[in-house]
Amino acid sequence: MKLIAGLGNPGTTYAHTRHNVGFMVIDRLAASLGVAIEKKQGQALVSQAVFKGERLLLVKPQTYMNLSGNSVMELLNFYKDGIDDLIIVHDDMDIELGRIRFRNGGGTGGHRGLKSITERLGSNEYDRLKIGIGRPSEHIKPEVFVLQSFQTEEKPILDKVLNLALEGLENWIAEGCVSSMNKFNSQNLAPRSE
Repeated sequence: MKLIAGLGNPGTTYAHTRHNVGFMVIDRLAASLGVAIEKKQGQALVSQAVFKGERLLLVKPQTYMNLSGNSVMELLNFYKDGIDDLIIVHDDMDIELGRIRFRNGGGTGGHRGLKSITERLGSNEYDRLKIGIGRPSEHIKPEVFVLQSFQTEEKPILDKVLNLALEGLENWIAEGCVSSMNKFNSQNLAPRSE
């Protein structure tokens, strides 16, 4: 079974913040598969689904971001899944809003959710789907920026990005990370600056 975990913080306070785009992508994938992520299992909300013959576990850790690894590790152990069956969907400030990037392995880029997962897995060799949220202006601290909601003018781009991420995940399920990198990493939905 493939385990697809979107990172975010639980609760309505954080629901529409930049740090929660991982949850947003998972919700969109669940809706497309006709399931709801409502079952509590361990430290996560989960739902099982099937896509093109592949069994999936959709996961939204409920531990808060910096303990995401506890939830992911618990589920990998329970389902006896390997690291090759895992993808983490998360926000990335080093990528502009309007882009997504698939990657296998690499550092955490200061992302506390990835740091927790890498520490608990004892490896960084897992697939990621990074959702660009852009960088804050100089007078806003990164830790404040990620907990802000998207601006009104950003929401149409965000909607397109969530659809692109959904398409990308469907490709990842069927064809894997390298194919997804080749098809999706070069796409840019950000508005062109004149």
